[in-house]
Amino acid sequence: MNLTLWILAGALALAFTAGGASLLLLPRQRYRALRPSQHWVDDFGDAHLKAIGTIKIIGCLGLILPAASGVAPVLTPLAACGLALFMAGAATTRFRRREWKLLPGDLFYLSLFAFLAWGRFDLYPIH
Repeated sequence: MNLTLWILAGALALAFTAGGASLLLLPRQRYRALRPSQHWVDDFGDAHLKAIGTIKIIGCLGLILPAASGVAPVLTPLAACGLALFMAGAATTRFRRREWKLLPGDLFYLSLFAFLAWGRFDLYPIH
């Protein structure tokens, strides 16, 4: 189970770091051109998008660094909880925008982060 949790944390961290970096580094028009299904960016200002990208990257660092370094490993499941809440907000945005076809993806990521948090809190905690 420990290996499964590490693989899941690594895959989620890679994916969300890439997404966060693209929000931080790309201008809005370029981001929309690369990801045409991401209409939600129209609801947010540039500063909000930078904040969202920063939250994604910090959350991803929290998924890996505390567990890998052994320094404050309780931060790993807390980061997973935070990213699950982040995805709940993303799902709420999809729901509000009536983007029904894209909503299951957000709920899927939410469930993966919730599973990772549960796994690190209860199934295989890092001490």
